[in-house]
Amino acid sequence: MKSLTFCSFLITMFVFSCSHQVQFTKDFQQQTTGRYLLHPDAEVAIHYNNNTLLLDWLGAKDIEPLLLDDRTFYVKEINKKMKLVLNPADSSYYLSEVIADAAITYDYKKLPDTVHVPSYYLLNKNYDKALQGYLEIQAEDSMFVFIEEQKFNSYGYDKLRKNEFDDAIAVFKVNVALYPESANVYDSLADAYLKSGDSLEAFKNYSKSLTLDSGNPRAKRYIKAYNKE
Repeated sequence: MKSLTFCSFLITMFVFSCSHQVQFTKDFQQQTTGRYLLHPDAEVAIHYNNNTLLLDWLGAKDIEPLLLDDRTFYVKEINKKMKLVLNPADSSYYLSEVIADAAITYDYKKLPDTVHVPSYYLLNKNYDKALQGYLEIQAEDSMFVFIEEQKFNSYGYDKLRKNEFDDAIAVFKVNVALYPESANVYDSLADAYLKSGDSLEAFKNYSKSLTLDSGNPRAKRYIKAYNKE
């Protein structure tokens, strides 16, 4: 037991020592700073602060990995060993997942500064570009697990609870475009229009929801009340 503890201590000290001996050249920092495509709607960002390599990964900011050399590091938060590699085929940097003695793979490509994933546009309220990106992903892979009707619905209701009516309507419209056969997306859009004071658009979307789900009680109540006016 003492032997194992001592070995663990030595490994930790070795990694700590490596992490603090690596010196990144300015050219290398400039070439590798940027965003790497994790999947079609997520990025990994690499940046440097006083020669310290830092990661922004899936919402977590300024993760400091354990450096193993000037190209390789271990990210304990995701239990992965990664390596920055230059792909001779396209002269671009990639993040490679290091797996034992396996050959180098070019997993996550560094993105041009002008290219962003759809969620970037969604969060920055560029809803047209967000929709364009999501439709492109959906066209390539209709079962892509990171595009979910419920996630857009929840995000839209977050906006609605803050009385950000225009944003809520825009998010729900994205959901309608992605899932045009879902009764729920029209019901949510109708809710947003109703709370924003647009009774006609609320009526239109509750009606559409009802055609897709004849058992929608809220749509039935609203349409009945609207027709009495």
